[in-house]
Amino acid sequence: MESFRLTEQEMQALCQKYPTPFVVISLEQVARNYDMLRCNMPRVRPFYAMKANPSPRIIETLAARGASFDTASAGEIEQLARLGVPGERMIYANPVKTAAGLAAAAQFGVRSFTFDDISEVPKMAAAAPGASVLVRIRLQNARALVDLNAKFGCEAEQAIPLLKAARAAGLHPAGIAFHVGSQSLSAKAYTEALQLVRRLFDEAQGQGMALTTLDIGGGFPIPRAGGRAVDAAAMMQTVERQIERLFPETDIWAEPGRFLCGTAVNLVTSVIGEKKRGGQIWYALDEGLYGTFSGVIFDHWSFEFESFKPGRRRRVTFVGPSCDSIDFVRRDVLMPRLTIGDHLLVPDCGAYTSASATTFNGFPLAPVFYWEDEQAALTALSYKAAIA
Repeated sequence: MESFRLTEQEMQALCQKYPTPFVVISLEQVARNYDMLRCNMPRVRPFYAMKANPSPRIIETLAARGASFDTASAGEIEQLARLGVPGERMIYANPVKTAAGLAAAAQFGVRSFTFDDISEVPKMAAAAPGASVLVRIRLQNARALVDLNAKFGCEAEQAIPLLKAARAAGLHPAGIAFHVGSQSLSAKAYTEALQLVRRLFDEAQGQGMALTTLDIGGGFPIPRAGGRAVDAAAMMQTVERQIERLFPETDIWAEPGRFLCGTAVNLVTSVIGEKKRGGQIWYALDEGLYGTFSGVIFDHWSFEFESFKPGRRRRVTFVGPSCDSIDFVRRDVLMPRLTIGDHLLVPDCGAYTSASATTFNGFPLAPVFYWEDEQAALTALSYKAAIA
């Protein structure tokens, strides 16, 4: 898949306007990613996992294209409501629900929920009588970057009893949900999960529950520095064929996060220091693990760096600006000789980066700009210069 990536000229033009670090989001790329998903998986209703990047304009872009939204808290439900997204386009997908989250769901008309244990049933039944619920099952997938099944999901044999308990409590047992793990590198985990869930659907039918909805979660991959290239379109098409074969009349939902926003964002950061440690050059950057590079810790992500400078490349280490010894951004990166003040472009950093950034040590969050706004302004400046 293609990614949004600033050219050297575009990056330098922005650096003349704004001090680093800063983040640039392409809303057109977000829209292209959504359209690609819909093209390759037409049966799927996407619920954007806004935890990946809750930028209001990303949400507005997706909402305008017809997307629905995966929420995990009262804050996310309330943000969507402020942006005019109705409750019927949300699913409260956090298997552990807070009182505040359930109150927000009731207030704004959220009627779809995911759960994975019996303790959630009375909570949902009290807050949203008659709501539709999906039970989330646990899967194994060694080829995912982040294992989401270590914390979430019941065993497959518990799914039907939990749905029956939900029905007895006055809820509507709508279906089953699963998640193969974030940044999954193979369609195999999906196809195996679909076969398992088909058996559960049949078992539910035999016990008087006609399930109507299947949520296949997220996990669709994007390019990663040093990682194997994955043909996301081919992967989606494989999953779509299995859906068509096994679930021809079922409503199919998905909860993509990284796939929709990950390739739509660039970070621009600068070298602010140079050290030599153990025979290797270390460059200190003005952004680190506590900022946009938080994905190194929380998302196990490996970021790509582009300097645009010529010259022989050697292995260097990038560290962040904070006074914390864990603030290593990336080790052993092949880079040309850099100097203080040089700018670096970091593409594909839209997911689990700004969303989990902090102001630790007093460093402010990197400001966010939108490429479509900046592109228009830069074009206008170029035109004025040409006619001057």
